[in-house]
Amino acid sequence: MPFSHHSHSGEFCPSHAQNTLEQVIQTAILQGMEIEAGVTSSSMISNEAKYFMTAIQLRKKYASQIKILVGFESEWIRSDTSLRLIHDSLSRHPFEFFVGSVHHLHGIPIDWSRKLYSKAREVSGGTDERIFEDYFDVQFEMLQNLKPMIVGHFDLIRLHSDNPNASDGGFRRWTGVWQRVARNLRYISSYGGLLELNSAALRKGLEMPYPAAEVCQV
Repeated sequence: MPFSHHSHSGEFCPSHAQNTLEQVIQTAILQGMEIEAGVTSSSMISNEAKYFMTAIQLRKKYASQIKILVGFESEWIRSDTSLRLIHDSLSRHPFEFFVGSVHHLHGIPIDWSRKLYSKAREVSGGTDERIFEDYFDVQFEMLQNLKPMIVGHFDLIRLHSDNPNASDGGFRRWTGVWQRVARNLRYISSYGGLLELNSAALRKGLEMPYPAAEVCQV
């Protein structure tokens, strides 16, 4: 049976989606899926509480049709504050899992726009190679601190890069980058974590989902 660990609803994460959480569940039922309901972690404590309560109510309502785990997507921006915020969320509600994701480098969003990606790249040293290395180092820090059951969009960093659909080896073009990719994959495997297969990359114009084929092969 197909399943989703990473589903946003416009009801609780309007910047990422449109439909209500119940509509997301109804679509999953029609497609014969299992779903793990999730929302981006944020400082909006009241929104988090409402999301958790709604998800639990909907799980009961649709229990005979679909299996639902209730979780959230974490964010890793600065190690001290991010770790505290994630543990705070886990302590407030009995979440069953969370998705470990990285969307920022040097405090700058890397997937929001080409302009912001370029700004973060300049801080990293001005090249895709350098920012890719930084991304996988920050991801490794997140993995070591959280050991998330699900790792979100493993190679999100390629979205706004100069050649996101590289046919000449992708990450393997750069020894330092590929060493970091392999290191992170080994670490995820060591604690039994999973990589999601995230189709958002296709919706945003990439030729392959996250992660790219060379990562999946490893």
